[in-house]
Amino acid sequence: MKTLIKNANIVNEGKIIKGNVLINGSIIEKISTNEIVDSADITIDAVGNYLFPGCIDDQVHFREPGLTHKGEIYTEAKAAVAGGITSYMEMPNTVPNTFTQELLEDKYKRASEVSLANYSFFMGASNDNLDEVLKTNPKDVCGVKVFMGSSTGNMLVDKKETLEGLFSKCKMLIATHCEDETTIKSNLDLYKQKYGEDVPMTCHPEIRSEEACYKSSSLAVDLAKKYNTRLHILHISTAKELSLFDNSKPLKEKRITAEACIHHLWFSDEDYKSKGSLIKWNPAVKKASDRDAILQAVLDNKIDVIATDHAPHTMEEKHQTYFKAPSGGPLVQHSLNAMIELYKQGKITLERIAGKMAHAVADCFQIEKRGYIREGYFADLVLVNINDSYTVDKSNVLYKCGWSPFEGTTFHSKITHTFVNGHLAYNNGQFDEAVKGKRLTFER
Repeated sequence: MKTLIKNANIVNEGKIIKGNVLINGSIIEKISTNEIVDSADITIDAVGNYLFPGCIDDQVHFREPGLTHKGEIYTEAKAAVAGGITSYMEMPNTVPNTFTQELLEDKYKRASEVSLANYSFFMGASNDNLDEVLKTNPKDVCGVKVFMGSSTGNMLVDKKETLEGLFSKCKMLIATHCEDETTIKSNLDLYKQKYGEDVPMTCHPEIRSEEACYKSSSLAVDLAKKYNTRLHILHISTAKELSLFDNSKPLKEKRITAEACIHHLWFSDEDYKSKGSLIKWNPAVKKASDRDAILQAVLDNKIDVIATDHAPHTMEEKHQTYFKAPSGGPLVQHSLNAMIELYKQGKITLERIAGKMAHAVADCFQIEKRGYIREGYFADLVLVNINDSYTVDKSNVLYKCGWSPFEGTTFHSKITHTFVNGHLAYNNGQFDEAVKGKRLTFER
């Protein structure tokens, strides 16, 4: 099968050029600013629209196995593809936790059967599974996840000797959730004394505070520097943490990298008044000044990639009191739209969006032949009409949980086509599920 995309505005490697892309099977065969003469099976005239490399989301929670009432690999991967995400990396805090190689491979097997997008899965670290972690194959597993702060699931790694062992012995990329548990517990006690069980949601960023984030992130950075570990700190939420990161080297030379998430680039603590628990994440959405500083750090290359931390819960679970409502929310369907909206507001360029949501993720994780629109690379591509609009509501939300924190938001862009390995998986609201995604591989 050959597909020709013609007259597209190709957003790639810091430039936008009007051109044509020929896909042959799963691979990009030719890119040209001149007309491509070829007997293609499908021709798409993309005049006026923008062709992006498929987004790669390095942090999602698809809830399978064990939590499939919230989401499944099948449902959430479909939503991701509709949102322009062609590859994802999924986290180990499922039930059971992904603490063994056998459980890790079970996830890969399941994804091969049902995932419309390409996939990889993190190996989970605990306080007592270092030997199992060290068996992980860096060629076909994205990395090792360490919860240096408790979140959804019981995966906290808080023993000093365990952290020293992980950072000194693990040769793979270590991705960390950084919030200091002692600080959070102390804050929780204070707020519980003040409010009892009725702690307002507006207190969340004070409980999971700037101090908690910085203390844990700085510990991770110190350990990484001590052992020259390849460290990637997830979902930076405070301006203070930005002092820990460097932009003096090209990304491929960095040993310590960082991620920003859509919700920390979009919402602020003012939104708790209207959104409440729907924007309760760990780490917490904090001040507008934190949000703005994080975006500036993305532009300055102190923060390297943009992801979602997609983490669905049911509405029933979310509509509980502070201590019972879980943290996390669904985002993969709307992340590219949200970033294009920031472009519309003059805050970021389309070229930088492609860089942070595709190119940089591929470079950060050393993914083979993805993340760029290049001849010989896999044809993971997203076509976007940036002059159309739609409003998010329950009727067009694809997550299994059935809701979005963006409900009521009008995005002034629409994703029209998503190609995964050359397969037109999404076409103007319609899915073709005949071909599944592939397991990501890594040049390590």
